[in-house]
Amino acid sequence: MSVLEVKGIMKSFGKTEVLKGLDFSLEKGEVLSIIGSSGSGKTTLLRCLNFLEFADKGTISVNGKTIFDGASLKKLTDNEIRENRLHFGLVFQSFNLFPQYSVLENITLAPTLLNRGSEEEIKAEALGLIERVGLSDKINNYPCELSGGQQQRVAIARALALKPDILCFDEPTSALDPELTGEVLRVIRDLKDEDSTMIVVTHEMEFARNVSDKVIFMADGVIEEMGTPDEVFLNPKSEKTKIFLNKDIEKV
Repeated sequence: MSVLEVKGIMKSFGKTEVLKGLDFSLEKGEVLSIIGSSGSGKTTLLRCLNFLEFADKGTISVNGKTIFDGASLKKLTDNEIRENRLHFGLVFQSFNLFPQYSVLENITLAPTLLNRGSEEEIKAEALGLIERVGLSDKINNYPCELSGGQQQRVAIARALALKPDILCFDEPTSALDPELTGEVLRVIRDLKDEDSTMIVVTHEMEFARNVSDKVIFMADGVIEEMGTPDEVFLNPKSEKTKIFLNKDIEKV
């Protein structure tokens, strides 16, 4: 059974169709990279999966349970929305850490509010996550005292703290310089080695090619091409994919 099944997802803002019927699935431990030009619908898709936006049509299922059905007339309650969001962890491109809280406090806040264990248990879990992302010497630092790469690693640890089924990244390195980009991508590679299930919206083509199990190329609100990294990067069938990849090569 797939961890995630997305069928026929559509989303419009006013008269602008942003997602035009997307279908894909994800198995446990797989990494899916989503590539495409700005405005192709990548971030909107992530926001629909995380219930920051609501799709107009289609279904989203996690572990065989439908958590969103656009055809249903039943409106989700606030509690149901919160429960559905817990299936996903979202790491934003702009970190979104709480500036008034230390590294440790940023990571323990949500599990504490949701009563995910005793204070000692939550702290122990958080310290383990901080070690996993290589920031054990920064547990009492505040976001303003960290580099961009360090802040993003805290954001990853924070997302992991609630043990989501699927970890989502929205352009996690777009705000970082090349050196800091490398340290964040290393953490994501390590998570793949630990069998984490991930969706990564990225402009890092080399990363997508080397780390992904599946790659989706989006264009104009549709999945223009989907396949293994070798299929998409080495033998693209769509002319739009070829043009996009050639433009990316020209930037190097």
